[in-house]
Amino acid sequence: MDEAGRGPLAGPVVAAACVLGPDAPSGLDDSKKLSAKRRARLEPLIKASCCWALGVVSADEIDRINIFAATMLAMTRAVAGLGFDPDQVLIDGNKTPQGRVSEWRWPARSIVGGDALEPCISAASILAKEHRDRLMRAAALAHPYYGWERNMGYGTAEHLAALKRFGPSPLHRRSFAPVAQL
Repeated sequence: MDEAGRGPLAGPVVAAACVLGPDAPSGLDDSKKLSAKRRARLEPLIKASCCWALGVVSADEIDRINIFAATMLAMTRAVAGLGFDPDQVLIDGNKTPQGRVSEWRWPARSIVGGDALEPCISAASILAKEHRDRLMRAAALAHPYYGWERNMGYGTAEHLAALKRFGPSPLHRRSFAPVAQL
């Protein structure tokens, strides 16, 4: 399991759970190390050959419960979406939802840098990033001022300038300092 979108000022946080199938594609790696073109080629191959599910937590939910809790909730939703109980969930990072989300019921192990070490986490990393990027490109059509099709909601100079000029959109995380300060 891995997530995408903890740091942006806008949009959801997305987690993906992925169980590799015997025909899983080769060339899996941390999504941040792969080009956008390579991620786009791998995503349908992962989806076709693996069991996977996504968990999404909206900006409103992030503001209500905080980004850490929202990330843990997205992970819980992703694993629940698999439709079966895995023997163990490998999670990129140093924390798991165990004891943090009441619905979490699976054994879990956190692995720092796991998205580069474990192919199943690499695959989840790609799925989460591709899904979130697609959501942000679609949101950019409705909110064109912020450059989300380029910055995916991160606090780039372009995004911050648009925030000052146009104010926050409904997809902005109002609990994040640059947005809250407006």
